[in-house]
Amino acid sequence: MFTNPFSNWLSARKSRKTRRKVLVKQLHERDRRRVLKHFLALDDSDRLLRFGTKLPDELVETYVGKIDFSHDTVYGVYNPVFKLVAVGHLAFAPKESTHALSSTTKDIVAEFGVSVSASARGLGIGSKLFERAAIRCRNLDVDTLYMHCLSSNQTMMHIAKKAGMEIQRDYGEADAYLRLLPPDPASMLKEAIEEQFATIDYTLKANTRAAVKFFVPKK
Repeated sequence: MFTNPFSNWLSARKSRKTRRKVLVKQLHERDRRRVLKHFLALDDSDRLLRFGTKLPDELVETYVGKIDFSHDTVYGVYNPVFKLVAVGHLAFAPKESTHALSSTTKDIVAEFGVSVSASARGLGIGSKLFERAAIRCRNLDVDTLYMHCLSSNQTMMHIAKKAGMEIQRDYGEADAYLRLLPPDPASMLKEAIEEQFATIDYTLKANTRAAVKFFVPKK
């Protein structure tokens, strides 16, 4: 009987009692198709929480198609079978466009949005994505990180409160702000190390997935 090595490897990974470390990888143009697949898999309620409205598929495709990976920073988390299960989009814009706090001395602020697949929730992935986004902002000398969401979005509210963000609620919506420290050698090193580990993990998962497709016969 043929034994699927990929299934055996996945079963071994799932059987571990310790929680896997969440590795957040910066995404690029080559990941756009998987980003689209991730968003299209979100149901109406999840799309409402992520985008503030129940976007139809065609508008989701438009949104993903307009992501500028060279200007914004997009992060992702891949599961053991190389499926993208979480996406964090860090967009940079003039502070006037996001109603940012007037106390910022910078012309640019960063806005962050995150979504996590149902199968990957409860693992702290959203918070880890937010941490990576905050480090990125610091190292780019952006002093205000901003999130806009529905007040009913408990996940985003939890992330905001955990990070110590200032939250302003109005008519069922909420704006949350985090003031960031200037960059320093420690923040630079932390971002570089985390990206390096995530890149190694990404490469291993991608190569394993490719090997399985090559060696495992299709049924």
